[in-house]
Amino acid sequence: MNTRVFRGDVSGAAELIAAGGLVAVPTETVYGLAGDGTDVQAVERIYEVKGRPEVKPLSLMVPGQEAMERYCEDVPPQAKLLAERFWPGPLTIILKSRPLVPEIVRAGGETVGLRCPDHPDTLALLRACGVPLAAPSANPSGAPSPKTAQDVLGYFDGQIEGVIDGGECGLGRESTIISLAQRPFRILRQGALPAEDIEDALVDGMKIIGLTGGSGTGKTTALEVLRGLGALCIDCDELYHELTRSSAELREALTARFGAVYTTGGELDRKALGRVVFADSAALGELNAIAHGFVSAELRRRLRGWAMQGGTLAAIDAVALFESGADRLCTATFGVVAPHSERVRRIVAREGISEEYAQLRIGAQQPDSYYTERCTAVLVNDKSKEDFAKLCESEFRKVI
Repeated sequence: MNTRVFRGDVSGAAELIAAGGLVAVPTETVYGLAGDGTDVQAVERIYEVKGRPEVKPLSLMVPGQEAMERYCEDVPPQAKLLAERFWPGPLTIILKSRPLVPEIVRAGGETVGLRCPDHPDTLALLRACGVPLAAPSANPSGAPSPKTAQDVLGYFDGQIEGVIDGGECGLGRESTIISLAQRPFRILRQGALPAEDIEDALVDGMKIIGLTGGSGTGKTTALEVLRGLGALCIDCDELYHELTRSSAELREALTARFGAVYTTGGELDRKALGRVVFADSAALGELNAIAHGFVSAELRRRLRGWAMQGGTLAAIDAVALFESGADRLCTATFGVVAPHSERVRRIVAREGISEEYAQLRIGAQQPDSYYTERCTAVLVNDKSKEDFAKLCESEFRKVI
C-alpha cells in the first residue's frame, strides 16, 4: 500500500475517508489515526493497525458543538458551556451516546467522547467528510504519540492510506478527558488542558448570588430561601472561622504578622488579635488582606467542587462581599436591609446582649446607602419572616 501525503488540500484525504480508508491527521496535541466513525469496518481497521484492544472505546472528532445533539442524548448545559470555552481545543467531552454511534466505537458502553481539534487542516477535513472521525493517537499502542507526519510514517508507512502533513503539533500531549455522562463529573485523563481551567469554566457558568448586609437584617432567611432552591450556600464569616482552626498556612501567616495570637490549644485568641489590630488601622488592613486571600482561595475551591458535582446555583454570604472581591464571582448581588429598631430587637433576642451594645454594633456597620449604591438590588426586610422569604424567592428566581 502506498501511503499518500497531503499538504494544504485535504480533498484527496476526504475521498480516502469516504472510501473507508485511514488517514493520519494533525491536531494541536498529537497526530490522530482517523477513519469514518460511522463505518464499522473502518473502525475495526483502526483497532487492528494500532494493536489497540477493542475493550478500549474511541472518541469521535467533530467540527463543533452542534454535533453533540446529533450523536449524544441528555446533553447537559455544562457540555455546551465547555465546548464554547475550549473548542476547538484539547478537550474531549464524554456524554451519553445515541444508538447511531457504532457499538465498536463505544466498546459496548453507553457513552462516547467528542473532541473538536484545533487544527485548520483537520477541521477542513471534518467539514469535507460530513462524518465524525474516530481518531485515537496515530501510534502503535504503547509507543510514544507522534508529533509530526514523519513520526506517523515511521510507524505506519504502507499500512494506512494517507497522512495530512500539518506540521509539528504544538502541544505534543493528548487532550484532557472529562466525563459529563454522570454526576459528579470526572476528569478521566489529565492532558494538555489543566483540570483547574475546566473547573473554573464550570464555575463561571453557574448562577452565583452574592448576599451582604449588616447584623440583624435577615440574611439568614435569604440564605435559607436559596438553600431551598438548591443552592450551595457559603457563609464567608463561618468559612474564615473554620480556616483559623484548620489551616496551618493561615495560622502561620497570622502568627508571623501579629505574634502570639493563638492559644496553646490551637484556637485563635480573638481578643489578643483585636488588641493589635483595633488600635492600628494599618494592621487591621493587613489582617483583612490576609483573611480575604485565604477565604477567597477556599471559596473558589468549594465552588469548583460544587461545579464538578453538577451544581448550577450557589450563594455567597459575606459582610465584606465587595471589599474581598467576592462580588466578582457573582451573577447578581443583593443587599439585605431592615429598619434600625427591628435590627436592634433581633440582635438582642438572638445574642442576649444589651440594647445599647446592639446599637453600637449597628452604628459601626455600613449604612443602607452603601448597599443601594453597590448591589444589583436591595431586599428590604420590613415585614414578617414569611413575607420576606416570599420576596427573596421572587427576586432570586428572576436571576436563576
